[in-house]
Amino acid sequence: MDLQDFLAHVGRGSVIEGGSAEHAFMHRAAQDALRVVAELNSGYRTPEEVRALLTRLTGQTVDESVTLFPPFYCEFGKNLRLGADVFINMGCRFQDAGGITIGDGTLIGHGSTIVTLDHAVDPARRADMTPAPVVLGRRVWLGASVTVVPGVTIGDGAIVGAGAVVTKDVLPNTIVAGIPARPIRTTGFDASEV
Repeated sequence: MDLQDFLAHVGRGSVIEGGSAEHAFMHRAAQDALRVVAELNSGYRTPEEVRALLTRLTGQTVDESVTLFPPFYCEFGKNLRLGADVFINMGCRFQDAGGITIGDGTLIGHGSTIVTLDHAVDPARRADMTPAPVVLGRRVWLGASVTVVPGVTIGDGAIVGAGAVVTKDVLPNTIVAGIPARPIRTTGFDASEV
């Protein structure tokens, strides 16, 4: 099992069975991610150093316009895609094994959590995980302490109010809030025009 095999497996939405080769690979890869995250969070880092560590974490060059304020927590890293001009505030937690894509110009408030794996309901299979990617479009704004659950897509220009739990897709240019997050109104702007 290598990274490409694992990414293809989760990309199909295939279950990661507890004790399987995919499960073992994910745990080995997590050790690499945890080393990088520990280095990122162990003291002051310049913006350039933060981007270099994010490049190591994701395995992809991170644009010089990306800003992240540590501490930051991520358990896999290699299935995280960051667009240009992304801002991630302090204390965010990304579980990216199932895939997280963050579009250009997106702002993520401090303490936000993005999750991409669901555990099995059956207690005998609880170690099994079903991956479901999360996609944040362009110019999305997540307020502080937002939680986004597996399989959610948040459309371009959408705003998620602080403390919301997003359990369903959010249409572009829509403001949602609450637990679970519900539409409040539209933004009145079209993010595709910016």
